[in-house]
Amino acid sequence: MRVVLAEDSVLLREGLAGLLERFGHTVDAAVADAPALVAAVEEHAPDVVVTDVRMPPGFTDEGLRAALTLRRARPELPVLILSQYVQQAYVEEIMGPGVGYLLKDRIGHVTEFVDALERVAAGGTVVDPEVVRQLLAKRRDPLRRLTPREREVLALVAEGRSNAAIARALVVTDAAVAKHIAGILAKLDLPPAEDDHRRVLAVLAFLRG
Repeated sequence: MRVVLAEDSVLLREGLAGLLERFGHTVDAAVADAPALVAAVEEHAPDVVVTDVRMPPGFTDEGLRAALTLRRARPELPVLILSQYVQQAYVEEIMGPGVGYLLKDRIGHVTEFVDALERVAAGGTVVDPEVVRQLLAKRRDPLRRLTPREREVLALVAEGRSNAAIARALVVTDAAVAKHIAGILAKLDLPPAEDDHRRVLAVLAFLRG
């Protein structure tokens, strides 16, 4: 894939660029601020964007705002957002097909990080497990209807995992996963989803209350 990367920390920016290139991807541009990110995307038309939330000049949410601007101009552009801390409001604002939200700690889990990037580039939705954990804790009462295994499956659904990926993670069959998901949706009064993306959004909406 061709990637445009935006991160104000030189060490992290260069480290990410090297990591992506080791996995066979091309970093067309690695920039340090939001205006440079917008310009780089316009110049290179990458397959996917990776951007930090907080960047110069204000170090608030410049990267996120740039990503939203880019998505408005090109709705199909896949974007992976990186954040130092969990900000659930960001999840609500940015989630859609081809969008991911990961904590920077996840970069240390190299295979997971690259897998998440590739899923986002393919049009999937990815949510950091820590974000999901906090959402699950917030909605503890309704989730008492679920079995322990159903709660495991629900967490993986909320992360944006496909049925096949959930089956691999839990070492069960795809049919067993489908049965668990049907039970979860019924117990939580959620309608069946037409595709994985709508299913993720429905689950996240429920967990946010």
